[in-house]
Amino acid sequence: MTSRHSPVKISPTHRSNKRIQSPTTKEFSWQFPRAHAGPPSSPSSPTSSCSPPPPPSPSPPPTTSPASKASKAPPSRPQASTFANRLNDSEGHKIPNIDFNAFVYAQVPRLVYISDLQLLGGYLGVDGLVPIQQTDTKVNTPGGPFDSATFGVGDPFVEATWSWHTKPFDFSLGAGEWIPAGASEAPPSTKPGLGYWGTMLTAGATWYPDDAKTWALSLLNRYEINCESRDTHITPGNAYTLEWGASKTVLPILDLGLVGYYQQKVTPDAGTGSNHTLDKVAAIGPEVILALPAQKVFISLRYDYEFWSEARAQGNTVTLTLTYRF
Repeated sequence: MTSRHSPVKISPTHRSNKRIQSPTTKEFSWQFPRAHAGPPSSPSSPTSSCSPPPPPSPSPPPTTSPASKASKAPPSRPQASTFANRLNDSEGHKIPNIDFNAFVYAQVPRLVYISDLQLLGGYLGVDGLVPIQQTDTKVNTPGGPFDSATFGVGDPFVEATWSWHTKPFDFSLGAGEWIPAGASEAPPSTKPGLGYWGTMLTAGATWYPDDAKTWALSLLNRYEINCESRDTHITPGNAYTLEWGASKTVLPILDLGLVGYYQQKVTPDAGTGSNHTLDKVAAIGPEVILALPAQKVFISLRYDYEFWSEARAQGNTVTLTLTYRF
């Protein structure tokens, strides 16, 4: 899941969130798809301070699908659809009588370059993504019904990566920045941008238990540090995301996997009128990966079912990733 694409896929206070005021006087968030902007590859992904960095790049990261594998991550184009019709309170109970429905369809083109330059044995790389999404949301708020639909370009993401590849393991570190270039406004809103800079740090590893690498077990950690919103002058709390995956090669061109994620807001929002609720969410689902090496094409399809959430929306996401290796 993304973060913010998740991801990739895959988020309380990172870029996949928008916020609304619920009828219970608490603030809740619903997740926008953080497309997993990565193909079959080892986990890779996104630091910086809260001051805007020099202009320099789906998620996802996001970044890559934890259940998949490959030595280097090629460019990809994830497509994600997220639907949620449940908004939970801080104890995980569904909030009644708010008629909440949210649907997001996102295209997240991502370009990845891994150079031959090495530092301490690891390969240096860069990548970037730009989300393009349609967002439809309907909910009853304390100020009355909110019903809005918006199509637009969201906040771009750029990062530098550092990856190592051994026979049984792949390792990757990343540091990246979300650039608030997308249109945004104070909530409730369906604008594609969030209106604040954000830093994402990523550390991931994939273990291949057998010599033929038919099995793969992966973990991908992300930590997001957010800056003050230009629309609300509130600084969203930081968020931690853990993605995991296990896959098995069943045919020379086909992998089947089980994937999931856990995400938690770890620090409260800061600023006048800010929300101090620490929301959480967890999901699990299947993934299918098709590799066509002769055509330099990789295709993955995954489904994330959110089975638990607190103080935020709970929904489902389908992500299709098409990857071409130049």
